[in-house]
Amino acid sequence: MKTQFFKSLPTLCIIMIASSVVAQLPDPGFEIDGTTAMVITDPQNDFLSPKGATWGVVGESVVQNNTVANIETLFKLAEEHGIPVFISPHYYYDHDHTWKFEGALEKVMHDIHMFDRGNQLSLDGFEGSGADWLEPYKKYIDKDFVTVVGPHKVFGPEQNDLSLQLRKQRVDKVILAGMSGNLCVEAHLRELLEDGFEISVVGDATASAIVPGYNGDTAAQTNFRFLASHVYTTEELKNELNK
Repeated sequence: MKTQFFKSLPTLCIIMIASSVVAQLPDPGFEIDGTTAMVITDPQNDFLSPKGATWGVVGESVVQNNTVANIETLFKLAEEHGIPVFISPHYYYDHDHTWKFEGALEKVMHDIHMFDRGNQLSLDGFEGSGADWLEPYKKYIDKDFVTVVGPHKVFGPEQNDLSLQLRKQRVDKVILAGMSGNLCVEAHLRELLEDGFEISVVGDATASAIVPGYNGDTAAQTNFRFLASHVYTTEELKNELNK
């Protein structure tokens, strides 16, 4: 009966109900200290460039959230304040295209050759490809305060070395951002929570798919609020660090 009730509600009503519930949640807060790092997922062309493979579904959210500039601001803030940054990228190599089964979005990503690299031991063809970093970020990623961990293969960091690298640097707290909000960012948020990290998210330094009948950014921002200790805006984080 409850299912039928919610099915009968207009989408706007459901959003209003969800917003009301979120507004009543506590905000535990997040204190930035010497055990804090930033984690940025997938700061790559296929998500963030208008020429990228997914721009048709994420571009509207990227523009609305000012995601490209906000992620760059995070790199700048991290460098200025001595906060280490860990990047969890998404790469598919030739052998990944031999998988015998896939989820729906895995199939889409493979079919459109998203994040493709020919060989994990070679950078041939990487420069300027969909798997490459967005150009404005390269000047930061090349510096010592940034660590690029192994690629995640579906959405979360369960198959890469992100948690290991964080623990080896005695990181206990993570400021999380990147692409895409309702998939890789949320999957990283859930797994890092399960691994015992304290997590905040910079909500406008993410973006998500928006397609007819589904607003992934609304879903992601709601779940960030349910799961994280705090959800920052980029401006709020900047003010917090510059106190």
